Amino acid sequence: MADLYLAIDTSTRYGAVGLWSGDSLVRAHFWYSRHNHTSELMPAVETALKASGATMGDVTGLAVAQGPGGFSALRSGLGVAKGLAFATGLPVVGVSTVEASAYPHRGAGLPVCALIESGRGIVGWARFYQKGTSEGVTWTRRTPDRVTVLEGMLTHRGRHTLFCGEGVAQHADAIREALGTKAHLVIETAPLSRIAGVAELGALRLDAGDTDPVPSLAPRYLRSPSISVPKLPKLVVRGG
Repeated sequence: MADLYLAIDTSTRYGAVGLWSGDSLVRAHFWYSRHNHTSELMPAVETALKASGATMGDVTGLAVAQGPGGFSALRSGLGVAKGLAFATGLPVVGVSTVEASAYPHRGAGLPVCALIESGRGIVGWARFYQKGTSEGVTWTRRTPDRVTVLEGMLTHRGRHTLFCGEGVAQHADAIREALGTKAHLVIETAPLSRIAGVAELGALRLDAGDTDPVPSLAPRYLRSPSISVPKLPKLVVRGG
């Protein structure tokens, strides 16, 4: 019987859970959260398992989107994944959110740039490419995950590129203006394919026995929270 892996993604306001078995996503459940994912995530896990006729006892591994993404959103997903791993002893792996967005489009024959919204004119992004050789097909990361203003992503203008991910819908006009006919866009408002990327990339690592230590699994924000730094208290001078 094939392993059954549970994938969790709460990188943005769109959350998703999926079940991966063999070489395909057998079940997925999506939702939009106006506040945070904490109260919605476990019911979503239960819904996906029940719809598949499975229980947590049937799950053999966990994959979770690790970021970049929203601060409280990522903590919700990572917290549940780590809690399940501690409680059940299941292996767990963290997956880059932008790589998970790009991976389902690896067969496009073009460099792939995935981006997600990070708020305040900032996007999380990275570039990838799949190439074939005499020894097989290789999926290659061309840049690290980055969080920059949109213009920082658009400085790479030399090649035709497929842009994908949740952030494309909002920035489509700016991407087309900057790259013209070299920009090939996949418009996907809700990240319907991202959970498949989390699940498949996670499954590749879990199948290989390449897992993450649960205590050290942490969100990858790549930037500081958008809150002010606490100021030191002022010295109070008493008397004249």
